[in-house]
Amino acid sequence: MATPHIDAAPGDFATAVLMPGDPRRARLIAETLFDAPRLVNDVRGILGFTGTVDGQPVSVMASGMGSPSITIYATELYRFFGVRRIIRVGTAGGMQENIRLGDVIAASAAHTDSAMASARIPGVTMSHAPSFELLVAAVAAAKNADLQMRVGPVFSADHFYFSRTETTEALVAHGTLAIEMEAAALYAVAAAEGAEALTLLTVTDHLGRQESMTAKEREECFAAMSRVAIAAALSAGTG
Repeated sequence: MATPHIDAAPGDFATAVLMPGDPRRARLIAETLFDAPRLVNDVRGILGFTGTVDGQPVSVMASGMGSPSITIYATELYRFFGVRRIIRVGTAGGMQENIRLGDVIAASAAHTDSAMASARIPGVTMSHAPSFELLVAAVAAAKNADLQMRVGPVFSADHFYFSRTETTEALVAHGTLAIEMEAAALYAVAAAEGAEALTLLTVTDHLGRQESMTAKEREECFAAMSRVAIAAALSAGTG
C-alpha cells in the first residue's frame, strides 16, 4: 500500500534495504551494484530502487537528512512494506585522533542529543544499538573484502552547524568514533518495529584536524562500504 511518503506496491521492496541519505547516492548504488534495478519510489525526490545481487533481491532508498526524516522512511518501510533489515550507508566526521579519512565505521552504539530519544519512552534514556546479527555479518563481510572496519560508538547529532566544544571533547574522551545525524533514530525505529538495523559510515571529514574529502573522493570511497553492506544484509537474511 502507498503511504504519504512512499508510493510503492506490495512486494516492490526487498526485505533488505540500504539507506543512504542522498537520493543521488541511492541511484548510484542501484545503477553500479544492482542487477536490473528498477525505480520503486520517487515521492518528494526520495528515490528508491529494487534489483538483485547474486540473484537475491535487495533495495536501496534515500532517507534524507536528520532523525525526523529517517524515522519517517524507516517506520513506513518496516511497517507497511515488509522490510526487515535496513543498513544505513552514510558519511561521518571523525572524532578520535587515530581515525583517518576513508575509514569505515560500524556503529555498535549511537549516542544522541535528539529530543526524539527521550520522547519515545518517557522517563527512559534509551540505549541505541544495532542488530547484533547484522553487525557480525558486516564485520565478516569487511574482512572477506580486505576492508578495515572500525567498530564502536558514534554520536547522532540533531544539528549540523551548531557545535559545543565541551560536548565534543567529552564525547571524544568517552571513546566516540565519529559524528553523524541518523543512526540513533534508525536504531530506535528498528527496536520499536521488531526489526533489524545497522549503520555503516565512511569518514569523509575530521573534526579535530579540519580535514575533508573532495567530492570525487567521497563518491569513489562509497562503493566498497556499500558492497559490504549488501553482503551483510543478504548473509544475515539467510543465516
